Amino acid sequence: MKIKLNNNFLNVKESYLFSDINKRVNEYKKSHPEADIVRLGIGDVTLPLPEMIVDAMKKAADEFLSKDTFRGYPPEYGYDFLKEAVVKYYKRNGYDLDLDSVFISDGAKSDLGNLVDILGDNDIYIPNPVYPVYLDSNLMSGRRIHYLIGNEANNFLPLPEGLDDEAKVIYLCSPNNPTGATYNKNELKMWVDYAYKTGSLIIYDSAYEAFIKDNSPRSIYEIEHGKDVAIEVSSLSKMAGFTGVRCGYTIVPMELTVGDRSLNKMWKRRQATKFNGVSYPVQRAAEAALSEEGIKACKKNLDMYYENTKLLTDLFTRKGIWFSGGINSPYIWLKCPNNMKSFEFFQFLLEKANIVGTPGVGFGEYGEGYFRLTSFATLENTKKAVERLEKLL
Repeated sequence: MKIKLNNNFLNVKESYLFSDINKRVNEYKKSHPEADIVRLGIGDVTLPLPEMIVDAMKKAADEFLSKDTFRGYPPEYGYDFLKEAVVKYYKRNGYDLDLDSVFISDGAKSDLGNLVDILGDNDIYIPNPVYPVYLDSNLMSGRRIHYLIGNEANNFLPLPEGLDDEAKVIYLCSPNNPTGATYNKNELKMWVDYAYKTGSLIIYDSAYEAFIKDNSPRSIYEIEHGKDVAIEVSSLSKMAGFTGVRCGYTIVPMELTVGDRSLNKMWKRRQATKFNGVSYPVQRAAEAALSEEGIKACKKNLDMYYENTKLLTDLFTRKGIWFSGGINSPYIWLKCPNNMKSFEFFQFLLEKANIVGTPGVGFGEYGEGYFRLTSFATLENTKKAVERLEKLL
C-alpha cells in the first residue's frame, strides 16, 4: 500500500507494559509448570461484585424481553438516572456538579486517552512515573511531552515550583497510580492556583478516590477555582469492582472555556461523533453502586483489600524497606532492595518466590529502582506472598 500513516505511533513503545510482563511470566511457567504463581502486579480486582449491584444488572437485562421496556442505543452522554447518581455521589462528598457536566464512559482509560481529541498543540506536562495512557495517547498525537519528576525527596508528588508561566496541559493522578501517593489539600491548591494564574488545563485522574481514608481531597473540585481549570476523570473499576463491567465518568465543568469556546460543548460534540454510549444494564448497575446502599456494599470489598495492603505495608515496615502508598491507595510503591534495578527485582521475585509485581521503570524512567505491588489479590494469596517475602527479603 502507498497510504500515509500516523508516524507518531513510532514514538510509542511497541509492547504495552502489562503485555510484556505476561509474556515473561508465561515463559517462566513453561519451564517451571509446577510453580505456584502469586500475582500482585496488574491492578485487577478479584472479589465478586456485591449482590445488589448484580441484581440491578439482571433486572435491567430482563427489560429487554419486553417491547415496552426494550431499549436501543443509549444516550452518548449517559442516561440521566446515572448522571444524577454521580451528582448525588459528589454531593455526599461535599461537591456540587451541574448535571450537564457529567459524561458517562466505559472507563477512565478511554476518556483519558480520548481527551486529546479536543485539545490543540499544547505542551503536555506529565508526572513521571505515572500511568502509561497519559504519555502514550499524547505521543500518538505528536504532542510535546515534559516530565514532572517524582522521587523520594518529594514523596513522588511533584509540585509546580519552578515551572514557567506559559499555558500548558497538566496531568495529575491522586491517589497516584503507581506510587499510591496522595496530594493533600494545600498541595493540590498549589496546582489549581498555578493553572488558574497561567491559563493552563489540569486533567485530573481520581480513579482511586474511594480508597482515601484521611482528609486528602477526593476531588479537585474541593479546591477553589477547581472547576475553572480542571477536567476530572473517574471510574467504578476499583471503587465498585467494575474492571470487567466497564463504566466510568468524566466531569467537564461548564466553567471551562478557552476564549468564548466551551470545552464542555467540544467534548459533547466529540462523544456524539465517536462514542455510542454505555449499555443500559451496566448503567443500572453503576447507579446501584453509587447509591448509599451500594457504597456500603462496595466498602466491604474495599476493606478486604485494605487488609491485604496492611499485611504488605507491615512487612516492609518491619524490613526497613522504603515505600509510599498503601494508606489511601491499593498500591504499594517500594524501593528495590540492594540497589536492584526494577526488572532485576521483578525476575528475582518471580524466580525465588514465584511472586509477580510490576517493575517501576515501566511507568517511566524515574520509576527505575522501584517496584509496584497491589492489594487486589485474594487474602489467601496475599498471606502466601507475605510469608515468602518474609523469608526472602
